[in-house]
Amino acid sequence: MMRSLVKYPLFLCLFFAVSCDTAYQTSTVQYKDYRISSKQPASNELSSMLKPYADSVNKSMNDVVAVAGITLEKKQPEGTLGNLLADAMMAKAKEKFNTPVDAVFMNSGGIRLPSIPQGNITRGKIFELSPFDNQIVLLKLNGKILQQFLDTTAIRGGWPTAGCVYQLKNKKAVNITIGGQPLNENAEYTIGMVDYVANGGDNCDMLKPIPQQSRGYLFRDAIIEYFADAQKQGKALVSKIENRVSYAE
Repeated sequence: MMRSLVKYPLFLCLFFAVSCDTAYQTSTVQYKDYRISSKQPASNELSSMLKPYADSVNKSMNDVVAVAGITLEKKQPEGTLGNLLADAMMAKAKEKFNTPVDAVFMNSGGIRLPSIPQGNITRGKIFELSPFDNQIVLLKLNGKILQQFLDTTAIRGGWPTAGCVYQLKNKKAVNITIGGQPLNENAEYTIGMVDYVANGGDNCDMLKPIPQQSRGYLFRDAIIEYFADAQKQGKALVSKIENRVSYAE
């Protein structure tokens, strides 16, 4: 029977989802004309066979990865949660690509929780925070394209960033600095972001023609590793408002 199940990974994944007893249990999943519900009884044979795997998944999702020293909040134009995630992207992009990175940007819509409360952060909570399998990629952008990109983020209320400081005025990005230096339209910058944005998501069409460097490294994995690094060092996760993105007076 196991061989036949292996041929149907989608069924197996869905069954795991509806077999879990934790807070991450899926109550109903629909796919085309088929419906799987947690209210439908599974065979005792399948339940017994899959229970060890379901228990393993449940345990993993409830593992404590890190501790938040403060309540981390998603806000625009700047929030403590966004700053922390941008710092995680910057640190892990430099490490995984083994190259200097001038700045990184995280689309605000990719942050799927309004806040993370002070206290333990589980692996499952990180999956709730970043449920998409978006990869970190690097792009070489000249200053002119980077200005267009930042103007787009300004229209959308400002995005979390590390390595860049800018202000919003009349839905434009102004007073931009990269690495502490004013934006130079003729310079080239190494910029990190998720592939969803690099592929033109959130109206970032100006990025679609730009070649991408990829290591197949998920942004969610970067968060988990960055948080776990702090835990190993005995540090609670904290962040503060630094006027990385603000409104021009």
